[in-house]
Amino acid sequence: MGSFSIWHLLIVLVVVLVLFGGGGKLSKIMGDLGAGIKDFKKNIKDGGKEDPEVTTTAKTEDKQRETLVDRS
Repeated sequence: MGSFSIWHLLIVLVVVLVLFGGGGKLSKIMGDLGAGIKDFKKNIKDGGKEDPEVTTTAKTEDKQRETLVDRS
């Protein structure tokens, strides 16, 4: 009863592949989250100075995300 069978291991493997597998939605979301946290830390470190190039890029990315959400 205390040991794992092959079925337990297969289920865990499938769950891990779904959550962290390449090309999955969750892995992309987690990558975006990591990039957001990195940018947040960078902006806190810089004292809130805005870089015009970064602001323009962020606005463009937001528009692209809105377009993708509207298509869904």
